[in-house]
Amino acid sequence: MKKKESTLVNMVVVLFLITLTAGLSLGYVNEITLEPKGRARLAKKMKALNLVLPLYDNNPMADGFKVKVEAVMDSIEFYPASKDSVLVGAAVTGSSEKGYNGLVKLIVGFEPDGKIKNITVLEQKETPGLGTKMKGEKFLRQFRGKNPASFDLRVKKDGGDVDALAGATISTRAFSEATRQAYEVYLVYGEIEMNSDN
Repeated sequence: MKKKESTLVNMVVVLFLITLTAGLSLGYVNEITLEPKGRARLAKKMKALNLVLPLYDNNPMADGFKVKVEAVMDSIEFYPASKDSVLVGAAVTGSSEKGYNGLVKLIVGFEPDGKIKNITVLEQKETPGLGTKMKGEKFLRQFRGKNPASFDLRVKKDGGDVDALAGATISTRAFSEATRQAYEVYLVYGEIEMNSDN
């Protein structure tokens, strides 16, 4: 039996069929995983909101909105929390691209007077054992109950009030920048939300 000759046309057809099959398979898998991924993202965001906000009886996700800030690539998210139709706080996302390995994204919970209730790290790519300690209780504790109007959100090395993570000053600066960004948005939109309650 004579061996079939390999030609450019045969190779192109085979490569096209392989590419088409792979593309359709990937598209199908992506389509069936979209909904579970969306539910997982929503659950993660709700958990973060519950960690940073005081007790509320509204739906911050439904009442939330996005704010476009010039210095930020992505929109900032603002989630007002109310109890008995009175604003009890808000959660605001903040981000910085200046982390040691890039993006640091947080969600910061504020009380009506601007004090930080709590902070949760949503995304970070920092060095394990160093920058990743920004998620730890010891680091986060220094922000709770502080009002950025009087608590300087710069690291002490730069003249601020924030104790930097050992060996991770760059990560701490990014964390502080993201927190400051969230506070600046809260100052504008928190005031609007409080005035709309009246």
